[in-house]
Amino acid sequence: MSFLARSFTALAAMNTVVSAVASPVSMTNGSSTNATAYRPKVILDNDWETTGFISYLQALSAGWEVLGLASDTANSWALQTGLHALATLEAGNLSCIPVYLGSDYPLINTPKLFRAWEDVHGVLPWEGAFAPMNLTAEEAGSDPTSGDPKRISRAAFYEGFPNVTAQDISAAEFMVQSVRKYPGEVSIYSAGALTNVALAIRMDPSFASNAKELVIMGGYIDLNLLQTTGSVLLADLQSDINLIIDPEASKIAVKADFPNITFAGNVANQVMATQSFLEELHEVKNAYSELAYTRYNTDFPLWDETAAALMVDPSLALNTTSFYVDVDTAYGSPSYGNIHAYQEALAPTAQELRKVNYVLEIDGEGLKAQIKKAVQQPPTCADLPWI
Repeated sequence: MSFLARSFTALAAMNTVVSAVASPVSMTNGSSTNATAYRPKVILDNDWETTGFISYLQALSAGWEVLGLASDTANSWALQTGLHALATLEAGNLSCIPVYLGSDYPLINTPKLFRAWEDVHGVLPWEGAFAPMNLTAEEAGSDPTSGDPKRISRAAFYEGFPNVTAQDISAAEFMVQSVRKYPGEVSIYSAGALTNVALAIRMDPSFASNAKELVIMGGYIDLNLLQTTGSVLLADLQSDINLIIDPEASKIAVKADFPNITFAGNVANQVMATQSFLEELHEVKNAYSELAYTRYNTDFPLWDETAAALMVDPSLALNTTSFYVDVDTAYGSPSYGNIHAYQEALAPTAQELRKVNYVLEIDGEGLKAQIKKAVQQPPTCADLPWI
């Protein structure tokens, strides 16, 4: 483990201790006599889908208090992804965890603008919610793209369509309220677009500084060569849709004064979801292991799960570095929505950039062990001591 990795792990462990001291909760689990313990708090913001539940199960398995799930527009529209969050929670008797719908649209970007940019700079292999509308694909079970952001594709709910509804306030409002209620304690996990996070930052100037940290799945570096050879799928694995779909929000988020910002970028491509691993998960039968076994796409790495693992157990980071980071928001640039990294001596002076932690390598076996425990032993609302 590098010196930076050890430093990052120690810092993260210290932050966990600090937040634990600040936030007492009862570990009663049905008893009123057990001792008081402490647990970190997290809001998970994602473009949820049928198998997106693993990241919140990782947090629950690690003993974290999940304050709520936020939906965003990235792979599909925020309404559809929010309904997936509700549905997957319901599938595992976890509907006591609230869901908050995020912004329908990015701050500036739209499908029309996105495709105009592609006409000039080239097509992304994965276009997410901005892909051309395909009603035939939706009828066959795909999530909606383009068209009306309020359109719902029921055929995509392999986990079952939810019977519960989202909360009345927006995801950004919920984030602001939570951080005000628990200053210094709330981790913000973002595995989709950063639109809701940017809106919360603009809504409350103290939001970022009063949060505990921001953990981002995305922010790939130096992968352009891998996009030029091999299959379109290989190029897809190297594209950064989470940041590209809302570059302006991404820039706002990574420049905000969070006490700590961690990127799970290139490292998120390190561990694949193999069929043998899914079969291993399925050795213990429950609603979540069944969905993972039947629906998880083995073409892709464990993207969101890698970011969640590094958040709840920073010791899984085997190699990290730190640098200053910016997001390209020049619409005329072929790198629109991608990050650019700087050492301190070369960082621009006309804007204030943040130094971030960038994980380069993860303990793959540790990651899979964490996922296995989370999926095979999921709690229900009856098991959550803060409910």
